[in-house]
Amino acid sequence: MLPTENRLRRREDFATAVRRGRRAGRPALVVHLRSGATDPHAPGESAPPTRAGFVVSKAVGGAVVRTTVKRRLRHLMRDRIDLFPPGSLVVVRALPGAGDADHAQLARDLDAALQRLLGGGAR
Repeated sequence: MLPTENRLRRREDFATAVRRGRRAGRPALVVHLRSGATDPHAPGESAPPTRAGFVVSKAVGGAVVRTTVKRRLRHLMRDRIDLFPPGSLVVVRALPGAGDADHAQLARDLDAALQRLLGGGAR
């Protein structure tokens, strides 16, 4: 499970990541990344943690399928949260194909999207 301090919860944070961040799409998901805060090392302040949120709409499937996809994505992101700069906002949006994808396929798509965002891969 993703630790509480790494969860994205506020609507404004989701909007900031989606509207002002970079985006990388794969067949099963789209990842939006808004890099770290303006000055995470300001005097007297500790670096804010990276936070991740997930969007799984009804287009993905019924309630059971959506919950399964969310749980898989949270589990995958838990292992990858340290890859991001402190203070980053990450939104993972599941596409309709995510409901039919298995755990390994979601992992491959997430890794490819993160590689593109963090590694600066070609389009």
